[in-house]
Formats: sequence, C-alpha cells, structure tokens
Amino acid sequence: MTAKRKITGARIFDGIDWHDGCALLIEAGHIKGIVPAGVAVAADAETIDARGQLLVPGFIDLQVNGGGGALLNEQPTLDGIRQICAAHAQFGTTALLPTLITDTREIRSKAIEAGLAARAAAVPGFLGLHLEGPHLSVARKGAHDPALIRPMEDADLAEMLACVKALGALMVTVAPENATKEQVRALTAAGAAVSLGHTDVGFETACAYAKAGARTVTHLFNAMSGLGHREAGVVGAALATGTLHAGLIADGFHVDPAAMGIALRGKQGPGQIFLVTDAMSPIGTDMTSFLLNGREILRKDGRLTLADGTLAGADIDMLSSVRFVHERLGLPIEEAIRMASAYPADVMGIATHKGRLLPGTDADFVLLTPELKMKSTWIGGEAVFAA
Repeated sequence: MTAKRKITGARIFDGIDWHDGCALLIEAGHIKGIVPAGVAVAADAETIDARGQLLVPGFIDLQVNGGGGALLNEQPTLDGIRQICAAHAQFGTTALLPTLITDTREIRSKAIEAGLAARAAAVPGFLGLHLEGPHLSVARKGAHDPALIRPMEDADLAEMLACVKALGALMVTVAPENATKEQVRALTAAGAAVSLGHTDVGFETACAYAKAGARTVTHLFNAMSGLGHREAGVVGAALATGTLHAGLIADGFHVDPAAMGIALRGKQGPGQIFLVTDAMSPIGTDMTSFLLNGREILRKDGRLTLADGTLAGADIDMLSSVRFVHERLGLPIEEAIRMASAYPADVMGIATHKGRLLPGTDADFVLLTPELKMKSTWIGGEAVFAA
C-alpha cells in the first residue's frame, strides 16, 4: 500500500466546491488536503496525472440488493457481499449497504453473520447492512413475499440491537403496521437508521413515527401511501417533515421524472432526497433473469419484474442515476453528485469521514470524464477499479 499520493490535473469537487488547478493529497488512506498543484509535497509521494478528468466524492448507496450475479437473499455470505461490493465499484460506488429484503429468520441471521464477517475482513466498499423487512405491510408488499411478512417480535428486535455497533452501520426498513414506535425508539437509540417503507399508513402516523426516531423513507413514492389532496400519506410526510430524508430510485421507471422534480422542489429541509439504486444481482452482468425467494425475476429493457409485471428492484447503477437526475431533471452536476454521496452520508451519520473530500475524511473518490463516464474508483486511497 502506498502511504502517500498526489493526484494532479483533475478538476476536483470536494462535495461543496470545485477546485481548479489543484492537487488532491492522500496519506494513509485519508484526505490530507487539496492544495495548489505547484505546492511541494513529500518526496516519497506517488504522483498520479488525472489531467482532464473530474475527481468527485465516491458514491454511497444505502439500498443494494445485489450485483455481479450475487443477491444477498440468495447468497447471504461473506463471498456474496464481496461480489456485490466489487460489482458496484465499477460504477463509482465506494460504500454501500447490502440489502436483505423480506425473508426467513434463518436467512436474516445468516445475512447478519455475513455482514459481521465482511466488517471484520474490511471488505472494500462494505458499509453495513440494510434489512428491508420482514416487518412491512402486506397491502404495500411490492415484490416482497407476503407469506414472509410479519410483525416485529422481541426476538427480532433483540437480534438487530445486538449487531448495530459491530456492523458499523445498520438501516432497517419497517412499516408502522408491523413495528411499534417503541421498537423504532429502541433501534434509533442503539444507532440504527430506521426507514419507513412498504406501508399504507396516513400522514399523521408517518409523522408520529418520524418523531419516534424514523430518519428516512425507503424508495420515495414506491410501496407507500401517496400524496392526496385530503390525505397527504407517507409521500406527503416525507416531503413536509424536515427531519426525514428520502431515498429515490432514479431509473425513470419507479418514479416519473416529473414527479421527481416536484418532490425535489417540495422537499422540506434539512432532510434531503438522496439516490439509491435498489439494484439486484444482474448489475455488471448480462443476466436476463434470476431467482428471489424462489420466484423468477425477469430483466428486460431496463426493468426488473415479476411475471405479473410488478417491479422487483432496479436495473441501474449509481453513476447512471447521477447522470439521470443531471441530464433528465436538469439538476446541476454538483447537486446530482451530492445526492449520491454527501446526502447518503448525512443520513447514516457518517459525514465526518465519508461523502465529502475534506481533510481527515476517507480517500473514497471517483475519477470521471467530463461526459460523466467512468475512469476509476478509489477506496481508502487505493484504486479498486479502472475502466
């Protein structure tokens, strides 16, 4: 491992401002600073010429079901997590939460064991776990198997509380129909990020759960009560409640671009709308189908669906998501990048070391062409992927 590096020639975005004519200094896997290109550095620093490229914070994906042919539900192992992280590194993701959707108690326990092993092994890109279910609403099940959806019991809560600190980061998606406010408070107090999702409750209930500690909502607009003119629903609560963040799947299928724009303009802060991929195993492969809970998921024309047409995760990577909101919605590239880096870091409470390229933060970054095409991905100051 090279302890010191100097990356020159790139236009650098630190998550706040652009820096031209500067160099990024890396030492022991962390950002030492951004300095004028001509400033002398240690003689033993390796110099890397990134002339003409964009250097931006690495992407953080808080909802990743799979990638590279692996699906966490079907491969809840250390190797499965390695495969998923490596697949998404090809598209600029430097930290992610492998996501387990509704499954059996046994599979969830195996996924938690795999997550603990990935943490111990310092798998590049592994941030923690996202447990999306099984404590959801059958009425808003989406592609989740209704036979496996159930209320949160004391044993469920105890298992999650026991692993929060050891995992490093844990997000739990619940529906108020099958999880109590007391359970949400307990998870929040332990350090977990509780997200509301796959729920049919109304505005007032969603707001009450936000007050109990829920921090975000899972894939805004999808599998939740919508924004109506007499009942604002979970969508309304997500937009009107400043403490709530909201994940957004920006593939053009899960949410119409017009609705995305309305949500972005209407979001009450300081909570932000951030990008998630909700990616499944085909990402980074030429797979045309795969299995989830014994059911075949079909991949066609950018969509993943059950046989009845129900969307089942997404077929998009994080860089493509950034390009979508920049090109289709007209967001400034800086804001599109923040939605994939700074804002997810804020959601998980890790902004002191990820999501921005500030002194002391992890040297997780992506080099792109001016046309937003991949050049390379770096985690902890080391190149993990080169196009």
